[in-house]
Amino acid sequence: MTEITKKQILCVDDENEMIDLIRLILTRRGFEVIGAVNGASALEIIHEIKPDLILLDLMMPEMDGWEVYQQLKSDESTQNIPVIVVTAKAQSIDRVLGLHIAKVDDYITKPFSPQKLLDSIESILDRKSKTGSD
Repeated sequence: MTEITKKQILCVDDENEMIDLIRLILTRRGFEVIGAVNGASALEIIHEIKPDLILLDLMMPEMDGWEVYQQLKSDESTQNIPVIVVTAKAQSIDRVLGLHIAKVDDYITKPFSPQKLLDSIESILDRKSKTGSD
């Protein structure tokens, strides 16, 4: 990536190890990764920095990923931020709900390959830059 500003990716997961793993994978590709361990702090960070993309775990205590997603999409200032769900919920019904009903940008199940995650992120950011929607 030759851009001067690094793309900021918010990783929302209640497991610090998962945030660290994703940070390790993505910083090698020049992304800046910000971690949030719960939905409330994720929403604060989202409103503060407006990340380029959000990686969102669904199963978290207190406020789950769907609640974060709904709040994000109901706010005009954040509704265009792409969201990739990264979750252990691997059943096809969950995937259908995510991709076709909630309209998340992608749905990746844990465990995932680092390449699959990178391909998804780069494809979505590339598409976003071509459409010019901020």
